[in-house]
Amino acid sequence: MKFTVQMKDPDTLYDAIKDAVKENLSSIPGLDSDEREKLQEIREESVREIASKWFKYGEYLRVEIDTDAKTCMVLPVER
Repeated sequence: MKFTVQMKDPDTLYDAIKDAVKENLSSIPGLDSDEREKLQEIREESVREIASKWFKYGEYLRVEIDTDAKTCMVLPVER
């Protein structure tokens, strides 16, 4: 049997991206706070664009569960 689940959480993706980019930028020496802030904004937007393949409006995620194959697959956003 296969079925689809849609989940919504408006803050989870936003917070995860923000934290991941911040951690990644912490390893770059020599950036002042203004440079780091601007670079963080640019990188967050880039990562959100990539994630939009799977997250509709940045908060809806659909997965398909297959009980026969015992798998769970993230579905791309229907455009």
